[in-house]
Amino acid sequence: MKEMTLRAQSGTTRILLDAKLEDLSKHVPPKTQAVMVVDAEVLRLHGPRLPKLPVISIEATEDNKSLDTICKIYEFFMQQELDRTGFVIGIGGGIVCDMAGFAASTYMRGVPFAYAPTTLLAQADASLGGKTGVNLQGYKNQVGTFCQPSFVLMDLSVLKTLPGPQVRDGFAEIIKHAAIADAQLFEMLEKNAKDALVLDEKALRAILLRSLAVKISVVEKDEKEAGVRRLLNFGHTLGHAIEKTQQKSHGQAVAIGMVLAAKMSVERKMMKEGECKRLISLLRAYGLPTELDGRPDALLQAVTHDKKRAGASLHMVLLEKIGQAKVVAVQMDKLAGDLHDLR
Repeated sequence: MKEMTLRAQSGTTRILLDAKLEDLSKHVPPKTQAVMVVDAEVLRLHGPRLPKLPVISIEATEDNKSLDTICKIYEFFMQQELDRTGFVIGIGGGIVCDMAGFAASTYMRGVPFAYAPTTLLAQADASLGGKTGVNLQGYKNQVGTFCQPSFVLMDLSVLKTLPGPQVRDGFAEIIKHAAIADAQLFEMLEKNAKDALVLDEKALRAILLRSLAVKISVVEKDEKEAGVRRLLNFGHTLGHAIEKTQQKSHGQAVAIGMVLAAKMSVERKMMKEGECKRLISLLRAYGLPTELDGRPDALLQAVTHDKKRAGASLHMVLLEKIGQAKVVAVQMDKLAGDLHDLR
């Protein structure tokens, strides 16, 4: 088992790569009352592998990622008489981990928690960094906290049960990490696309290690997104709006958002066009969309609710080259023109 560590201001997270779901209880503090918040599909597929602990199952949909669901989780905690000495384990993809972490970090002003992410997207990105949250009125992650899990247990074997689209969604986040901070990882993804997509263990493990290193490095420097952590929003500013307005999955929306941001980078002469074409080619190699459907009017409306907006401008992550990114303030009226020109 490979162990990595993320040290942030609010806490330290042990990242356990190559661990097994069957070993979850070994990492819970001894003599601690623990409960589980589990994706309903994960419970169906992997229930026998999980610890024999009290469990609440959650349907992992964006509509269900709400304060109403959080209240149900709170009620479950109360039924189990969980207190601050207890422990919460979130098991599932990004949606369930986000909700489990938010519920734990706010119940009784904070109960320790951990994750066992079961999707590639959650293992590569969503389960790390301490962001928890739920959606509000259809807008993503409008209510949340920064709170680090005690540990994140990554069992790569569970990825074999994922449908193809969810695997591709995970690679969108890994490509993001490569594009903003690791040119060598980008090359590795280019050379190993075929093996990575079939989840070849050797190729996937090497890619995941480098991707995790990017996320850890950024979060340790800036846990609460006051500076360098904003780089992790590459593709997400427009991606969240695309996800809301065009019925795309998270990974698909982020992929299109990355392409639009890369084209804006070229338009502003920050990045060479050839680098943009490399990004588009890599996304296509991993089966991800690269073009915006329809008119951008609804997209612009959704962007106005983005957490990264500051008055008449929006903090966007643009690229200077593969492996190097920069946060740029983009005027909202200029963004409208960019989207009409670049779609």
